[in-house]
Formats: sequence, C-alpha cells, structure tokens
Amino acid sequence: MPRTLVGIAGWSLPPREQPRFPGDGSHLQRYAREFNAVEINSTFHRPHRSATFERWAASVPAAFRFSVKMPRTITHDSRLAGARPLVDAFLQQVAPLGKRLGCLLIQLPPKLELDLRVARAFFDHLRDAFEGDVVLEPRHASWFTPAADRMLVRLRVARVAADPPRAPQGFEPGGWTGLAYYRLHGSPRVYYSSYEDDFLDALAARLDALQRSGIPAWCIFDNTTLGAGTGNALALTARLASPKTKGRRVRPAF
Repeated sequence: MPRTLVGIAGWSLPPREQPRFPGDGSHLQRYAREFNAVEINSTFHRPHRSATFERWAASVPAAFRFSVKMPRTITHDSRLAGARPLVDAFLQQVAPLGKRLGCLLIQLPPKLELDLRVARAFFDHLRDAFEGDVVLEPRHASWFTPAADRMLVRLRVARVAADPPRAPQGFEPGGWTGLAYYRLHGSPRVYYSSYEDDFLDALAARLDALQRSGIPAWCIFDNTTLGAGTGNALALTARLASPKTKGRRVRPAF
C-alpha cells in the first residue's frame, strides 16, 4: 500500500504542544517520532550547508521523508526563466538528504502567469536533473487550465491542492495523478486559523481513499504562526489510524 505522509511546514514545536513530543533529542528528533514527514521552507529564503542536510537526515528514521521548497531566487526572482544554474546548485545542496528527500516543492508568486515556453524549458531541465517527486503550487489562474495540466502530466509534476484555493479547481490535486499533495495554509485567516473537526474528518476520508486507490499522498499544515498546524497534524494522524476512517465516503469538497 502507498504511504500517506503527514507533517508540518517546519518542525518547531509550540510550547503548549511540547508535552505531546516527549523524550530527549532535538526538536526534529522528537518531531520525527510522531510524524513521518516535514516540509523544509527555510530553503526558500537562503541556502544551507551540506553538513546541515546531513545532520537532518541522520536525525530521523529511515522511513521519514523531507519535502524541500525551491529557493525564491528561482521561482520569484528569475520567475523560472534562465534558472538552470540555480536549479543545479539547489539540487546539489539537497543531495545529502539522500533517500530521505521525498519531494521538491515549487511555489510560484501570485502574479506569475503561465508562459508555456518558459515553463516547459524549466521543467524539462528539472526532470533531466531530478528523478524524484515534484509538486507545484501555482497561484495564478492561468495555471489551472487543460494546457497546463497536459504539460504537468507529461513531466510528472503534481499540482498542489491548496487551502485556501487560488482558483475554483485549487481544492483538488491536479497535473500528474501519481501523487497527491495537500498544502493547508489555514482558513479563514491564512497561516493562523486552526481547522475544524469536520474539515479534518473529510480530509482523513479523502487521504484514506487515495491510499486505497494506490495513490501516495502528502498532507502538510502551513498554519504555523500560532502553532495551530501542530495540533491539526496530530489530530489528522489520529484519524488516519482510526478504524472509523477506513472506507468512509469522501465528500465532494471540504
């Protein structure tokens, strides 16, 4: 069966949640005893030394996976154009994660429209250089089109299902269907709001359905400003482990 990976954008443990992560070790080591994945967002802002990635990889179990966010120099400054040297440098930086590198996350700026020529050149090079999973979180409506989906399918790039969505289709995974990646930023207040029980119930049923269909899935909570993501992720993992979730009917929307 494919795995469902649940985690948070970062492994900082809010003080009120720390009793739920007992034992010795760093925050990452304690975090990795409860979750099987994490999203590294700090790479968006700055590069890290190889020794840092090596230390992180050594701190987690063999089955643990990292999703790593691509730098803003590629996505926001270069806007995907002429970024081959930057992509190659980034892939070299994250290589020490080894088999624990589970996914690359590419988040685009809200005003970046789809330019098929630029996008094809960017993703063709990325796919020549990297064989692992790649997910894309576009935030302009032009990326939610049949033409964009055809390109992403061909290049084996999954489109993120995000909350709140940036387009009517944004609640649903798109592009390549071999992977689903949910990225939940908090709603109604982005980065702050905690998710209600009904939302988490529906999300658990959806992730369970994906697993039973043979599709691996990630679910990352990015509502971390006040620490809500930690409690939401713990609640979701408990639901996924509950027999009550298995086979539950999936609602058409959250």
